[in-house]
Amino acid sequence: MRAPAALAILFCLALPLAAAPAGPTLRFDFGQGQPLDNPLGKFMYFVPLISPEQVFVFTNAGNTQCARVTAFHCRTNGLLFHAVCEYDIDGEGLQRNVFDHAAVLRRRAAELQAGKTLAHQLAAINVQGAGSGSIEIDGSLTNGRPTVSELRLRFNGRGHASPVSIRLADISRRDGKLVFANETVARVNQLTFREKAGPPKMEVTLASVKRKDAGEGLWQNLVGGLKGAAANLFLPPLTITPEGHRAMMDFGLALAQQQPTFTFPFATRLKTDPTDTP
Repeated sequence: MRAPAALAILFCLALPLAAAPAGPTLRFDFGQGQPLDNPLGKFMYFVPLISPEQVFVFTNAGNTQCARVTAFHCRTNGLLFHAVCEYDIDGEGLQRNVFDHAAVLRRRAAELQAGKTLAHQLAAINVQGAGSGSIEIDGSLTNGRPTVSELRLRFNGRGHASPVSIRLADISRRDGKLVFANETVARVNQLTFREKAGPPKMEVTLASVKRKDAGEGLWQNLVGGLKGAAANLFLPPLTITPEGHRAMMDFGLALAQQQPTFTFPFATRLKTDPTDTP
């Protein structure tokens, strides 16, 4: 066999051994010692994983936001288990996850051209400042091996308001130009992921819904809370990617088993644009 041919064969055989790209690794001590800080970008890495659209992630200059697990509780009857990881988000700053609508606009171009409005399109997920929450994991045990059936990611723990909000907008076409209108901001209390048949979905529980330009007065907050409660009755689950759903189930399993680290898979839809600033 000629040397070049042999080298080519060896190169091809080595290709499958190359490590697949991976996402960030989170570190946990489950409240047993010194809490381990994870930059917020790592903790929220699941957003571009679950999104069917491309996501641009931005943080402000000097951002110090980080997440840490502070406590762990688990109970089981031998058949089912329920685990709770409490966490804090500390530090200052703003993280923005901005969704690219290009694919949606292509898919629904005919509707826009016909004058229809694409209502309540998810524009961004923001995390502002600090907060506390919990990750609740439910599952079953088979021969002692755990399987996760549901994960609930709460952002409004210990009496603190959730630092997480989503921005929605109506998209229409006027005079040949795209118009974003009726922008609203909804504060998010909880995201729920369930293992069930059919396309994977994520349930969203809201604390309040307000217009983007609404103030922070008592009346505006009261009305926003009432709108949030009403929206929870009618808000349909959001479609997410199978790989993102799987990542969240694996994340829950790692926490339930008190693994010291968890590495997210690589988010192919995560994009960066250094020209944008929060």
